[in-house]
Amino acid sequence: MLVGAALPMPVFSAHALAQQLNEPQTPISAPDAPVPETDDQIGFAADALVYDSQSEIVTANGNVQLLREGNRLRADKVVWNRNTGQVEAQGNVSVTDPEGNTAYGDRFDVTDTLKDGAVDNMLMVLESGGRLAAVKGERVNGIYTLHKAAYTGCSVEDSDGCPKEPTWQINAVKVIYDPNRQRVTYSRATVELFGLPLIPLPGFSHPVGDNGGTGLLVPNIRYDRTNGFEVALPYYFKLAPNRDLTVTPHIYSDTLPMLETTFRHLWDRGAYQITGYVTHGRRVGIADTFPTGMPGSERDIRGYIDASGGLQITPEWSVNGSIRVATDRTFLRRYDISRDDRLRSTLGVQKIGTNSYFSLAGWAVQTLRAGDSQGETPIALPVMDYRLRMADPLLGGRIQLQANTLAITRTHGQDTQRAFAAFEWNLRKLTGMGQEVSFTTYLRGDVYHSSDNLLTDTISYRGDPGWKARGIAAAAIDVRWPFMGEAFGGVQRITPRIQIVAAPHLANLSVPNEDARAVDLEDSNLFALNRFAGYDRFEDSTRITYGLEYSLTLPDFTLESIVGQSYRLDSRESILPDGTGLSDRTSDIVGRTTVRFKDFISLTHRFRLDKDGLSIRRNEIDATVGSRKTYAMVGYLRLNRNAGLALEDLQDREELRLGGRVQFARFWSVFGSTVIDLTDKKEDPLSLADGYEPVRHRLGIAYEDDCLTLGLTWRRDYQTTGDARKGNAFQLRLAFRNIGI
Repeated sequence: MLVGAALPMPVFSAHALAQQLNEPQTPISAPDAPVPETDDQIGFAADALVYDSQSEIVTANGNVQLLREGNRLRADKVVWNRNTGQVEAQGNVSVTDPEGNTAYGDRFDVTDTLKDGAVDNMLMVLESGGRLAAVKGERVNGIYTLHKAAYTGCSVEDSDGCPKEPTWQINAVKVIYDPNRQRVTYSRATVELFGLPLIPLPGFSHPVGDNGGTGLLVPNIRYDRTNGFEVALPYYFKLAPNRDLTVTPHIYSDTLPMLETTFRHLWDRGAYQITGYVTHGRRVGIADTFPTGMPGSERDIRGYIDASGGLQITPEWSVNGSIRVATDRTFLRRYDISRDDRLRSTLGVQKIGTNSYFSLAGWAVQTLRAGDSQGETPIALPVMDYRLRMADPLLGGRIQLQANTLAITRTHGQDTQRAFAAFEWNLRKLTGMGQEVSFTTYLRGDVYHSSDNLLTDTISYRGDPGWKARGIAAAAIDVRWPFMGEAFGGVQRITPRIQIVAAPHLANLSVPNEDARAVDLEDSNLFALNRFAGYDRFEDSTRITYGLEYSLTLPDFTLESIVGQSYRLDSRESILPDGTGLSDRTSDIVGRTTVRFKDFISLTHRFRLDKDGLSIRRNEIDATVGSRKTYAMVGYLRLNRNAGLALEDLQDREELRLGGRVQFARFWSVFGSTVIDLTDKKEDPLSLADGYEPVRHRLGIAYEDDCLTLGLTWRRDYQTTGDARKGNAFQLRLAFRNIGI
C-alpha cells in the first residue's frame, strides 16, 4: 500500500546504556513494504490500518513497516498525526538509515520526513561495527547527538547468547556521530576497561568502520636499559582514500626524542610505502660498549629509511624496488627497530609470460656486521636473467633456454662480471612396471672477467684475473620405483631411487666464486644436478646417488622420510671442500623425517652422518606440539662439519630455540621464547664460549578477545652491540578493535 505523504525518519531509542547494548529481537512477519517510486511517497505495510478523518490521525497496528528515501522503520504500532506531522512508533521499534545503521527502542518520536526526531533510552547498532547507547538521543539533518552515552566495539553477548559486560567502552557526557564522515566525537569522555575507569579523553574522536580516519592511534609504551622509558604516540592522517601518513614521535627518558613517519600510497596499478626514522645522538663504533664517553664516538644525525613499492605496467610487465639504508651499524638495534645485520636495496623490472621469464635488476647491500668491511660488500648491477620453455618436437619432453649476466662491483675489493647461455632438456617416462624415469641433458657456456682478485681473502673464491671462458656439460638419468599398498590402516609407499650424473672435468677454480660459496650436502640437494647453490661452481664428477623414500598416510597421521648417499665414480680430486660431506668419493649419509599428527604435532628432523664413523655432522630438529591456543615449539641445530677454518661459510655452531604459549583462561595466555648459543670448542676451536650463552629471552602475558588485545612483554638481551646495550626491556601493548584506528 502506497501513501502519498511523508512519514518521518525517527531517531532510535534503546532500553540501555552501554551495559545494556544487546540488540533487541524484532519479529516481523509481514512482507517488506513496497519501494516508493518517488521521494514524496512512502512505502507502507501493516496488519491493520485505522484512519480517523476528524482528527487526521492514522493508526497502523501489527508488523508495521515504513520506507522512504532509504530510511526503514519497523514497529508494532505507528500513530501519525497528519496535522502536526508527528509520528510516534511504539513497541519493538527499529529504524535503519541509508548508511545501514540501525536504532532500537520501545518508543520513537520523529517528524514525517523519517529523517529527524528524538528518543529516550536509545540503542544504535552501527553498520560498520560497534554500538552506541544513550539516555537521550536526537537526529537532525542526518547527524546523531547522544547525551549521557557510551560506545563499544565489543560483543555484548557470550557464546550462549547471554548478555555480558563489554571488555571496554567509552563513556561520555555527549557524543556526536556523523554517518557521512563516519566519525564519532566525544565530550568529557573516559575509557572504561574491564568495568574500571581508565583513561580520561578530553576532546576525543575516532572513525568507525574499516576505512579509518585522521586521528590519534593507540600509544606504545616500553622500557629498556639503553633508552629508558619510551612513549610512542602515533598520529594518523588520512590524506585520501588511497593515501595516508602516520607521524610517530618517540619520547625517551634517557636519550633524545626520535621521529618516525610512514607514508603509504595505493593506486590502480601498484603501491609504495616509505618509512623513515630520524634523531640526533651519539654514534658509537660497533666495538664500543657504552653510548657515552667512548673514544671515536660523535654526535650526529642518526636515522633509517625503509621504502618499497611495485608497479604493474601490463599483465606481464612489472617494476619493483626497495631502499633500506641506515646512518650507522647500531641504529636499528639501539632503537629496537630491526635485528637485521645486512640491509639490501633493490630495483628491478620483470616480464612473466606463459612460457618465458625476463628479469633485469640491481641491488646493493649495507653491512651492519661487526668486522665486515663495507668496501668488500658487493654491488650487483646489472643482474639479467632470461628463460624460455618449449616443447621438444623431436624426442618429446621439455626444453629450457637460459641467458644470464651479472656484474659485481666493490669499492675496495674484487670486481667480477659474468655471462652465460644454457640449454636444458628434460624428459619423464613411466615404464610398464611402474618405474618413473627422468632424463636430463645440460649444456652451458660461461664468460668471466675479474680484477683486483688478490683483495679476496679466501683463495678458492678468487679465480684468475682477466678474461676466462668455461664450458659445462652434464647428463643424468634418475629412476624412481614406488611400491604402494595398504598398511596399518592406511597407505604405505616405499620408493627406491637411483640417479647417475655424468660431467667432465671443468675449470672451476679458474673463475671467481661469488654465488656458490655456502655448499653443504643435505636432503634438499641430494639428487640435484649441481649441488652448489649458485652458478659459479658446477659439480664436475660422474657419480651415482642412491636413496630410499618412505611415506605412510593414515587418517590423522602422516610420516615421510628420505635417506641417501652419493658415490663418485671418477678418482680425480673434488673441488668440494672438507666439511661439506661431498669432498671424498663416498659422501656422507643425509636424510630427513617429517611426522604430522592432526594439527597437534609437527616434527621435522634433518641429519647428516659421517660416512666413516657415523659421527653426527648435522642434527636439526624443528617441532611444534599443541593447538593454536596452547603449544610448544622446539628448534635445535648442531653443525659439526669438521671443516677447515679458512672457509667463512662453513663454520660450525650449536643453537637451541624454545617457544610456547599456554592459554590458562578463555582470553588469557602466557607466552615465552628463548635463544641459547650452545657453541663451544667442540664446534668452534676458536670460541671462548662455555657452551651455554643465552642470546635472548622473552616472556609475556596477553589478553585477547573479539575487541581488545592487551599484553605485557619482558625481554632480556645478553649481547651488547655498540650502543645497543644488553639488558632488560618491557613493552605494554594495547589495541582496541572496531574503533577505526
